[in-house]
Amino acid sequence: MKTFMKGAVAALAIMSSASIVNATELRLSHQWSNKDVRHQVAQIVADEVAAADVDLNIKIFGSKSLFKPREQYKPLSRGQLDMTVFPLSYAGGQQPAYNLTLMPGLVKNHDHAARLSDSPFMDALEAKMAEDDVMVLVHGYLAGGFAGTDKCITSPDDVKGLQTRAAGKSFEQMLAGAGASIASMASSEIYNAMQTGVLQAANTSSSSFVSYRIYEQVKCYTPAGDVALWFMYQPLLMNKSSFEGLNEAQQQALLAGAEKAEAFYLEEAKKQDAASVQVFEEAGVDIAEMSPEDFEAWRKLAMETSYKKFVEEVPGGQDLLDKALAVE
Repeated sequence: MKTFMKGAVAALAIMSSASIVNATELRLSHQWSNKDVRHQVAQIVADEVAAADVDLNIKIFGSKSLFKPREQYKPLSRGQLDMTVFPLSYAGGQQPAYNLTLMPGLVKNHDHAARLSDSPFMDALEAKMAEDDVMVLVHGYLAGGFAGTDKCITSPDDVKGLQTRAAGKSFEQMLAGAGASIASMASSEIYNAMQTGVLQAANTSSSSFVSYRIYEQVKCYTPAGDVALWFMYQPLLMNKSSFEGLNEAQQQALLAGAEKAEAFYLEEAKKQDAASVQVFEEAGVDIAEMSPEDFEAWRKLAMETSYKKFVEEVPGGQDLLDKALAVE
């Protein structure tokens, strides 16, 4: 009897080991800390997939521990990475159409952003992604604002002569049009650049301003308010072939987790702006407000710079821009 029991235990151990070996592991990369909303979005998907018990595990590599922030799209498209939470405009060099996902003044508010994610405009962008073997699992936009090490940034005049960081080509073009000097870098590099005096102003998401503790380096913060110039599409992407290689139960678990994460992302994105103001105020940073007049001045400048350049440089750019502008 003892011999039988030993044999049974050994057999179960082998079966358990085989199950672990056979379980599919997906690697998910992002640049943020585990306190950031974008990590939380990834974690929701990972947790929901784990709870579904479909022999699928998502291993998250945060804080740019696997790939550099701007270098995640190529490995994703080549199947060297399975998933990433990624500011899509970072890949504007590979697909210039993606620069439209960080276009000044194009998105009015968070609900408008959600409508853009479910529109012919997004269908056109997803067709571009499919060309690179990439698909969207979770849509999401984050709003953001400006911060200055020495002064408040509300109107185009305020950035003249300042070394300024902007995420994405379109914002860089607009800021250059306002007379700023441009320093290109990932949002994770803003803190050190300000600390060393390389940077005097920056714009990024409310979430990044908080998670990277930018409040320790600035005098004034202009958050997203009733008007927000800065909206950036930052979806959870997946390699299309990796998804299609999963069985149906695994695919369904991923999609169900993604649906839950997307609802969380939208609600949390709305909270991020107000929460960031509180954090900056508690750190003793001055809070400035962008007026509707300031917003219109920025948008007029954007139309003369960013919008114009986009249409000139991107094949089919006018059609894409029209699709985006058609979303009420």
